Amino acid sequence: MNTLVNRFLKYVVIDTQSDETVKTNPSTQKQFDLAHLLVDELKSIGLSNVTLSKHCYVTAEIPSNVEQQTPVIGFVAHMDTTTDMTGKHVNPRIIMQYDGEDVVLDEETKTYIRTSDFPEIKNYIGQDLIVTDGKTILGADNKAGIAEIMTATEYLINHPEIKHGTIKIAFTPDEEVGRGTINFDLEKFAADFAYTIDGGEIGELEYETFNAAQVKIVIQGRNVHPGSAKNKMINAQRIGFELNNLLPTNEKPEYTEGYEGFFHLLSSSGDVEGFMMNYIIRDHSLDKFNAKKALLSEISSFLNTKYGIDTVQLTIKDQYYNMKDKILPEFHIVETVRTVMEELEIEPIIKPVRGGTDGSALSLKGLPTPNIFTGGHNFHSKYEYIPVQSMEKAVDVIIGIIKKYAE
Repeated sequence: MNTLVNRFLKYVVIDTQSDETVKTNPSTQKQFDLAHLLVDELKSIGLSNVTLSKHCYVTAEIPSNVEQQTPVIGFVAHMDTTTDMTGKHVNPRIIMQYDGEDVVLDEETKTYIRTSDFPEIKNYIGQDLIVTDGKTILGADNKAGIAEIMTATEYLINHPEIKHGTIKIAFTPDEEVGRGTINFDLEKFAADFAYTIDGGEIGELEYETFNAAQVKIVIQGRNVHPGSAKNKMINAQRIGFELNNLLPTNEKPEYTEGYEGFFHLLSSSGDVEGFMMNYIIRDHSLDKFNAKKALLSEISSFLNTKYGIDTVQLTIKDQYYNMKDKILPEFHIVETVRTVMEELEIEPIIKPVRGGTDGSALSLKGLPTPNIFTGGHNFHSKYEYIPVQSMEKAVDVIIGIIKKYAE
């Protein structure tokens, strides 16, 4: 088994799930478990200025070995895993030379990666797939990115004949809860531009993200005995259902793709007396994003007029913005990756990120940071898998970018 795969398997069994209900950074102390391991590994490989901050940011660098001035390039990946599903007791399995049939993850619970549900898996017939046991996520988002960056940097250290400028490495916490760069020290990192290795299938190259907002709705009802409720009861749950039904039916995640934005109901809870709903709003277009926020405000006002003032309390908080405008002035950083991929016979898949990455916040803070594939599929679910050969190509792309800027 190669070093890249060994690394990845070692990382994914460490539980690093972040927690969106906790406002500290990191949101969970267990993210330090992986951080400490990475610090030791970076030092053993031979990187310089290896540090771990109190906020769980791991940084390191490889000094330039060329005389001419070259840009300082950063590579970034996040250590935490999604809040959508547990990352505890991950038990990965390698399927050698995948045969194109349904993949059995857990026979007891009849959990399969069915080719009818995930037909793109047939693109990897003959390749080696790393899958889950059907009970947890795999954690390729983003431990595949970490393993790929680590493997590429070790290759550079072991091959000093390869010319390169200064390379900066950063592994961050809390990306999955939208706070991955809140305490990121850009001045200390001191890169001219960077890349997050946090994308999906092989070939993905992304420089556009959603504009994103978090929405909390609290509905105050009035509960009385249902036998004498006429003209007295105000059922907070039903008002919540009414609010949801007033949103555009076709602007839900399950009906959208590409540049289409959405309202997504994450959770709801409560009873007649009180009901709470949590949404996220996403759109690539800033105008449409603002229109979505305005629509929710209008619906809330309408319901307050109908049921009484302050029945619906709406809180909208912006989370991140589309990084496209910050990337375009430095578009060579995208074109270089495209060229490297084509030279490696990888077909570039340039498309908008239907989500966000640390690169969104870093770009808006002044560090242009597009996103490159890891090779993984079906992130945030028990159906997650990643082809080993795609991971190897991601390593080749990282090294290719570094070489290209030293030419």
